[in-house]
Amino acid sequence: MSGSQCCEDPLTPISSCGVGSVVELGGLKSYITGPSDSKLAILLISDLFGYEVPNLRKIADKVGAAGFYVVVPDFFYGDPYVPDNAERPISVWFQSHGTDKGFEDAKPVVAALRSKGISAIGAAGFCWGAKVVVELAKFEHIQAGVLLHPARVTVDDIKEVKAPIAVLGAEIDKVSPPELLKQFEEVLSTKSEVNGYVKIFPGVVHGWAVRYKDEDEKTVKSAEEAHQDMLDWFAKYIK
Repeated sequence: MSGSQCCEDPLTPISSCGVGSVVELGGLKSYITGPSDSKLAILLISDLFGYEVPNLRKIADKVGAAGFYVVVPDFFYGDPYVPDNAERPISVWFQSHGTDKGFEDAKPVVAALRSKGISAIGAAGFCWGAKVVVELAKFEHIQAGVLLHPARVTVDDIKEVKAPIAVLGAEIDKVSPPELLKQFEEVLSTKSEVNGYVKIFPGVVHGWAVRYKDEDEKTVKSAEEAHQDMLDWFAKYIK
């Protein structure tokens, strides 16, 4: 998680972007988008740069446009990682924002969705968020999960998942290299009770699916493919 690829600033967070709105859900400020009457919800869990990053909100709006009620919580309580803050390097920041706390904070959000009448919940996590999704998948809090360029996810984690899981990784990734993702694939191939797959995108680096820049056409195309894979996975299992 603390690898340099995790800490490359994506785009400056802009809290006002997106077509949705920010409300409190399950104790967390959350960006909400998609049809409010949908019974199918998707939880999007950010990387360490937080829920205000414009690209993440664009992705949320895309998922919402597919008919899902989308929730992007602020798991960092207004304190996302800031690369330029020399007084708070990633090792210090992470002490306040561990993925174990993220998992605990996610449970009331899931409960709040259930109380609203949501019948099925999927979750997708980017980098830091992927570990939280894995934990949710271990205890059947969600019906399907997607991990995009995951961080801190281990082979043992994958062994414990109980919900269908898709892993979308980068070829150039020091945080979760292809060698590790292939081990995930081997584990999933032995779990007949849990559907899952691993896809490694060529020529892209860790973080590409959410930290892409619009002028980088090749990376944008790859990111859009990953987003479509994510949507296809949710269309299959969140219904």
